[in-house]
Amino acid sequence: MTFGSSWPDFLIGQPDQPVQVLLVDDDPHMRRVVSQELLTDPRIHLVGQGASLREGKRLIALHEFDVMLVDLNLGDGTGFQLIEYMKSMRPVAEAVVVSAMEDEEHAIHAFELGATGYLIKNSWFGSFPQAVLQVVNGGASITPNLARRLMKRLDGSPRAAGVPAHASRGAASGEKLSDREREILRLVATGHTSCEIGKRLGISDQTVNTHIKNMYRKLQVRTRAQAVNLASMRGLL
Repeated sequence: MTFGSSWPDFLIGQPDQPVQVLLVDDDPHMRRVVSQELLTDPRIHLVGQGASLREGKRLIALHEFDVMLVDLNLGDGTGFQLIEYMKSMRPVAEAVVVSAMEDEEHAIHAFELGATGYLIKNSWFGSFPQAVLQVVNGGASITPNLARRLMKRLDGSPRAAGVPAHASRGAASGEKLSDREREILRLVATGHTSCEIGKRLGISDQTVNTHIKNMYRKLQVRTRAQAVNLASMRGLL
């Protein structure tokens, strides 16, 4: 996807209403590289930076934000812990891992916790502003060579598909998806963002996100990718 001056006005991330971003990484050089990229894009506002799990938690509690970029090694803890904390405090916010660890197990675990992106440090592919804008508009961002290896692991098992084991056994509440929720889930599965779904169905993107959160609760998942994978396995699409 190419991001240029012709950024559509219906997408999230406009110069007059930029995406709010937190950056947490214990490597000062990496923080400088990432922050410089973000600061050059008028569609993004970097609201805070931290170098540890403790600082990350403080920033999460202090700021309203849309996306958190986080390393997995934080000195006093892990990025996994911070993603869990973020999802408990601000469940609608997106998390994108920025890590030197390129193995599939770390990526899958991050996705299970609710991350929607996984970027490898020093990769030639993609950019940090691009990743932020992709995930905040309902997409995902994964360094291509890692994405290819993850695809090879997709063998139909719930874990390989990024679906928590407890979710594959069905929602404990026994609640079924409504017709509207299934309709929105089908649109999510075909790559539509919340804004696009809202325009198509004649409802606000906030209403779309409310339906999506209800689907998460009923399916016992944390991300759109998990919801689509589980719904596909159950024949809901």
